[in-house]
Amino acid sequence: MNLRKYFIMGSQNCDHSPEDILEEAAKAGITAFQFREKGGGSLTGQDKLALGYRLRNICARHHVLFFVNDDIDLAEPLEADGIHVGQDDMRPEKVKEMYPNKIIGLSVSNQKEVENSPIQLADYLGAGPIFTTSTKEDAKQAVGTEWIKTLKQQYPGTPIVGIGGITEQNAAFVMEAGADGVAVISAIAGADNIETVIRRL
Repeated sequence: MNLRKYFIMGSQNCDHSPEDILEEAAKAGITAFQFREKGGGSLTGQDKLALGYRLRNICARHHVLFFVNDDIDLAEPLEADGIHVGQDDMRPEKVKEMYPNKIIGLSVSNQKEVENSPIQLADYLGAGPIFTTSTKEDAKQAVGTEWIKTLKQQYPGTPIVGIGGITEQNAAFVMEAGADGVAVISAIAGADNIETVIRRL
């Protein structure tokens, strides 16, 4: 499971075709992609599903892992490799019960969330927000790279992906703290030169 360069995107994050952005990102070397169609201006219903299919096909062609976020009902039709859930989404126990063979990712941003979560059911942890981010309206307080070190000490065998405010300029600090990968939205979706950004991440 290669989570080194993990791209998260929905149409609401794009100023031009999401398919073109993902195609370019896949060619440039992303290793995982999460379809997150959520927030103001996002698609719903059949339109969301249709976009999901097109993005799924791009990932399949380039051998990029394909995740859905807490849109659990998309996991089966899109044949997702995995599902990522946050603290306010469906509980990991339920997700595991429904989809025992899929990769499960879980977001944790503080020790209290860790203590209240079935960490053993997660195949990887999303740690953050590491830096201040403007992409998510409901983003929590930035926790810094120390949070990755803390999680790594507690769960040395669990892959950890840093997320939140990560750019080509600060990604190295996240990796140096012990992360197995970095997850980004706007660093790629809003890039003038996607290939250069991905190479530097």
